[in-house]
Amino acid sequence: MPADTSGGKGGFRSFFSSSLRPKKSRQVLRKGNASAPDLPAATQAASKDVPEMPPLAPLQAHREKYKASNAQLDTQLGENRDYTTMIHSIGIQDLNKDQDDPMEYDNRPPGEPQIASLSPALWQEIASYLNPTEAACLAFSTITLYRRLGPRPWKVLNRPENREYRCDFLSYLTGFFPHHLLCFPCAIYHIRTQEGHERLQPADVVNPLYDCPNMYNSVLPPPRHRITHARNLPFSFVQLVLRARRYGPEYGIPLESLTRRWKRNGWTHNTRYHIHNGRLLMRVVSQTFADPGLPPTSQRMLLYSRDDYWPYFSACAHWRDGELMNVCKCALTHVPEPRQTHALLGMEHKMKDTFAGRVYDPNAIASLCGKCRPMRRCPDCPTEYLVEIKLTEDRANPKSIHFRHAIVVTRWSDLGDGSSPNLSPEWAACNGDREGYDSFAVLGKRAISSIFESAFTADTLPGQRIISMNPKNKRLGEEGTNWY
Repeated sequence: MPADTSGGKGGFRSFFSSSLRPKKSRQVLRKGNASAPDLPAATQAASKDVPEMPPLAPLQAHREKYKASNAQLDTQLGENRDYTTMIHSIGIQDLNKDQDDPMEYDNRPPGEPQIASLSPALWQEIASYLNPTEAACLAFSTITLYRRLGPRPWKVLNRPENREYRCDFLSYLTGFFPHHLLCFPCAIYHIRTQEGHERLQPADVVNPLYDCPNMYNSVLPPPRHRITHARNLPFSFVQLVLRARRYGPEYGIPLESLTRRWKRNGWTHNTRYHIHNGRLLMRVVSQTFADPGLPPTSQRMLLYSRDDYWPYFSACAHWRDGELMNVCKCALTHVPEPRQTHALLGMEHKMKDTFAGRVYDPNAIASLCGKCRPMRRCPDCPTEYLVEIKLTEDRANPKSIHFRHAIVVTRWSDLGDGSSPNLSPEWAACNGDREGYDSFAVLGKRAISSIFESAFTADTLPGQRIISMNPKNKRLGEEGTNWY
């Protein structure tokens, strides 16, 4: 074989060996700087002007910055959970902007020298323009005023004709007597005989809370509010529950102890109470089964008590004035009547239902009209009414429990702050002892029923509009005939 084809420079074997040999790398590692490539001087000079690559992308860096600055914020409510910042903000903010600075009262000079600068005759002339309760409170305020006015306000307050003024003055001192109760017939404080165990009883049960000489005196009855027939709420229990809320449990009884449920004359009643802004609110729910198609006489027999001709359900003292009883009678006419079952009328009703595309249901929900559906508010006292027709289980016979229509009358009332029967305008108005009380002007747009129901069931509120129970403002009382 010739020499140039076997192993020479241009032979066949050398061609393949040179073509399959891996190429030599252009970058050569150097001992001085192993990471820097061997670049020309111009290239290295240009690389100095290029900014370095950031460790995070701009969007990711913005997210990390926002997360770090808002780490103490609640994502749902936006509240700051950094307690150090909260405490400092409380110290910086002025929380008593609407209140006077309490330090101003400490720097004032005492007022006794100014009071003493006026003559006793002038102070007695000032007290003559006040009623006995206000004059006694003025003399009771400071020792200087007592010396100027003398014992005359107390002597006037102790007269028999000023017994109500004496009760009003003693009601301001109830916080000093946790073991006593103010007796309004006697106008003095009595020691509680059932301290902490007072329980509300029916009206025909003797339930003395203290030893009183006028307990059986019908001329001076203790103040009480009529709930239903043979059920009332004595003013002493209003005092007990409100004193326990203001001063402590040793002053009275818990509010839940007033809740009751009873049945009488075919009506079922249940009461519940709530304290709002220092006043006692009461709700009474009364219901009874109502047959369809009642004539007017049967409606009166169902609604009125023959003992005193008051409604069986709970009502205020102004129930005769207005449309309350007419609303109840109108609601009774909306109870669905059963269909006639004999052949001709039954076939006629079936054909009418078929053409109308409806199915007759004797247990259908009764729909009230525009007259009896709205809620009614008494214009003379803080009381509201709601009349409804509901389907209720009849459990008179346990073997055949079925549903029947019942009339339900719900009453909400504000019974006042429990100070005294005279000083509490709500209590006096609900009992008919106060004239000139305008419930729409006092209550405004907020309803008593909404305040009461929102305290127990936030999702269920009376959804009816409120109109006046006496839109014509006729106050005939028992002399009128519209109530019967």
